[in-house]
Amino acid sequence: MNKTYKAHLALITITLIFGFHYTIAKGLMPGFLHPMQLLFIRVLGGLILFWIYHRLFVREKVDRKDLLRLALCGLSGFALNQAFFYAGLNLTTPVDASLIHVMNPIFVLVFAGLIIREKITWLKITGIFVGGCGAVILILYGKMVNMSTNSFAGNLYVFLNMAFYALYLVMIKPLAVKYHPITILMWISVFGFLFILPFSVWTLPQIQFHTLTMTAWLSVAYIIFLNSFLAYILINLAMKVVNASAVSYYSYLQPLIASIASVTVGIEVIAFPKIMAALLIFAGVFLINRKNNSSKLIS
Repeated sequence: MNKTYKAHLALITITLIFGFHYTIAKGLMPGFLHPMQLLFIRVLGGLILFWIYHRLFVREKVDRKDLLRLALCGLSGFALNQAFFYAGLNLTTPVDASLIHVMNPIFVLVFAGLIIREKITWLKITGIFVGGCGAVILILYGKMVNMSTNSFAGNLYVFLNMAFYALYLVMIKPLAVKYHPITILMWISVFGFLFILPFSVWTLPQIQFHTLTMTAWLSVAYIIFLNSFLAYILINLAMKVVNASAVSYYSYLQPLIASIASVTVGIEVIAFPKIMAALLIFAGVFLINRKNNSSKLIS
């Protein structure tokens, strides 16, 4: 098997890992674990695995001047991002969360224009508007359909989760070309863990370990090893062979996987407003990724 096939096999594996993560994490909350408990376990587990990998295979040092940026990336990319994700997923559905995550390119484009002044075309502005309409439908539909599940607040939290992750991607860009990916992941895990510690450590004594079933333990192991560690290793390997756009295209399959898993286990039923929201979000992302050199540039 040549390198290209191996890279795409890795990307398929990553897509499956991330796609099933929504339903697996949803199955843990709130019956077995509070969102902050799951967040603490995931970040600590990932930190330990990244530290071991870095210690064994990378051993790269970072400049002291980059520690502040790494700390800010840890705050936005790990602490706030994952805190809002688990808090939101606890209240909404896996399909809603996965659809909002497809909007990642839209958020990145907005922050890149605001922070590093990347130029934006009218076509991309249209894409932002169309995708935003899809997100609004998805969030407001959660409010109209069932207030008892707080899905409106959950979708809003996931929306903030993706916004902070996009901000992280823009801030991490200068460091990504300077350091090994594992070095970056280890350091932002360190800072992310320090930021979430005061807000999550108090929940740990409340964990009822005797209530955790074998399925729950396997779900926790899945989130720590596969979703938080292996997937990022595979992304690093795939990026050496294929470009970033190829990686992003695979992420568009995650809502499909999340939908299949969620419907299979009976968590939700796909309704027409969600289909409409999904089409608008995908259309917006398509417009943003489409190259059109004749479009007028907005600086």
